[in-house]
Amino acid sequence: MIAEKLQEVEEKIAAAKARRAPEFTDDVTLVAVTKNHDVSAMREALAAGVTNVGENRVQEAQGKYEVVGPDAATWHLIGHLQTNKAKQAVKIFDLIESVDSTHLAKALDKEAGKISKVQDVLVQVNLAKEPQKSGVFEEDLPELLKLCDALPHLHLCGLMMIAPDYEDRERCRPLFRRMHEIFMDAKEMPFAASNIKYLSMGMSHDYEMAIEEGANIVRVGTAIFGPRQY
Repeated sequence: MIAEKLQEVEEKIAAAKARRAPEFTDDVTLVAVTKNHDVSAMREALAAGVTNVGENRVQEAQGKYEVVGPDAATWHLIGHLQTNKAKQAVKIFDLIESVDSTHLAKALDKEAGKISKVQDVLVQVNLAKEPQKSGVFEEDLPELLKLCDALPHLHLCGLMMIAPDYEDRERCRPLFRRMHEIFMDAKEMPFAASNIKYLSMGMSHDYEMAIEEGANIVRVGTAIFGPRQY
C-alpha cells in the first residue's frame, strides 16, 4: 500500500516538474513525513525507495532513529523546535528545516559545537503571518539569515514555508510565488559561508502547486502513509 502511494506521489511530482516554467531546473527532493506513523510504516517506505524522512517532534524521532539507525535515511526536522530540545535535535537530524528565531539559532549553534558538528539548517518563514504558525516574518528574515551565516556551527542551506490550509488551494499560489522570489533574493545576499539551495514548501494537499512555483523540497505524509495514527 505504501509503495503504491509513494509511486503515485512520485508520478505527480514528475508531472508538476513538467508543468514548471523553463527557468525552474532544480530537482525535487521528496521528504516522506513519518510523524505519527510507526517504525514498520517507516521501514516499508524505506524499502520502497524513500531516502528522506521528516519528523515533527524530537522525542518521536529519537525512538525511530534508535531502531532504524542514522544511515537508513536523511533525517529532516520539519516541526517547531523548542530550544530545550536543541541538544537532542543536533544529534539526530541531518537538516533542521524550522529555525525561526535568533534564540533557537544560537542554541543549535551551541549544541552542535559541543559535538563538533556543523548543522545544516533552513530558516522557516511565516509569510502569511498566521498567529498559530511558527516562522520569522518576511521583514525580519534578513537579520536571522545573517546571524545563521555568522554562527560557526550552523550551515544555512535555504528557506522553508508552510502555506495556510485554505479551502481554495489556489489562494496559496501567490504565497508560493512570493516565497520563491524571497528565496532568489536570499541567494544574492553576500554570505560568508551559507549556500542557499533549498526551498522547502508544499505538503500532501499542495505539493504539486508548490513545485510549479519553484519548491525543490516537498514534505508529504498523508498522501503516502494515509491518515496519521494518534
